[in-house]
Amino acid sequence: MRVSNNLSLVLLAAGVTAQSVEPETGKLGDATIVSNNPVGVVYKAVLPAEAWFKPAYPDGGNIEGEVTAVAAESGEGVVYTYKLSNLPKEGGPFPYHLHVAPVPADGNCTVTLAHLDPFIRGENTSCNPFAPQTCQVGDLSGKFGEIRPEEDGTWETTYTDLYSSTLEGLGSFFGNRSIVFHYPNKTRISCANFEKVEGGVSSSATVLPTVTGNGSYTILPTGGVSTTTGGGPSTTSDAGAGTETTTSPPLSGAAGLRGSAVGALVVGAVVMFML
Repeated sequence: MRVSNNLSLVLLAAGVTAQSVEPETGKLGDATIVSNNPVGVVYKAVLPAEAWFKPAYPDGGNIEGEVTAVAAESGEGVVYTYKLSNLPKEGGPFPYHLHVAPVPADGNCTVTLAHLDPFIRGENTSCNPFAPQTCQVGDLSGKFGEIRPEEDGTWETTYTDLYSSTLEGLGSFFGNRSIVFHYPNKTRISCANFEKVEGGVSSSATVLPTVTGNGSYTILPTGGVSTTTGGGPSTTSDAGAGTETTTSPPLSGAAGLRGSAVGALVVGAVVMFML
C-alpha cells in the first residue's frame, strides 16, 4: 500500500510540474503530425567509441549503443528505439535532442548546431510534454523524458513521436541530421549521425501500461506514445497485435492541459489497481 501511495504522489507531482509550463507555440505555429512517412524506411545512429566530452569518461570510452528510428506501420509518426549502456555514473538525468546539422568526421558535437526546430519555437521555454505539438520537433527528451539510467548504466526505451519524419524534404526530416546527448547544463557528451539502413524492420509494439520495480513511470503526453525501461519514464502505449488502442488528436492550449490531467489520473488509477 505504501508503494501505491508513494507512486500516486509522484504521478500527481509530475502532472502538476509539467502543467505549470505554459505551452509556447512556434513562430510558424504548432508542429504538425506527419502522416505520410514511408513505411519500412529505417535510420540508425550508432554512438562512437570515444565521447566528445572527455571529462565524462576520464579513462576513455563513451555511451555505448544505438538509436533506431522507423516510420510507424500507419505512416503516422516515427518509432524510436534506444538501447544504451555505459552511461555516465554521475551528472544525470541526461537530456537528448535531434540537432540540425550532422556530426563532422572529427566527432565535434558542438558544430551540430541547435535543436531541430522547423516551426521556430526556440528553447527558452521548457517543453510541456502534455502539449508536445508546441515543443521543438527535435526536443525528444522534453516530450518523452530525460535519460535516467539503471544502476548498471543501461537505458532502453521505445516510443512514437508523431512529429518526426522519415520523408526527405520535410523540415521535420532527421535522416541527414544527428542526435546529441547532454548533461543538464547543456554540455554535449556525445553525438552520432543518423544513417539510412538497407532493408527494414517492423515498427509494431505491444500496448500495456507498465511500472518498473523502482517506481518509475510515464504520464503519456498527448500525441506521443512510449515504452520505457530504466530509471526514467516507463509506460507502453502503441497499437500492437490483438490490442485495441484509441489515440485522441493532439490538443493545444488549455484544452490540451485539461485532457492530459485526466489522462494522468487514469494512468494513476491503473497503476494503483495493479499494485
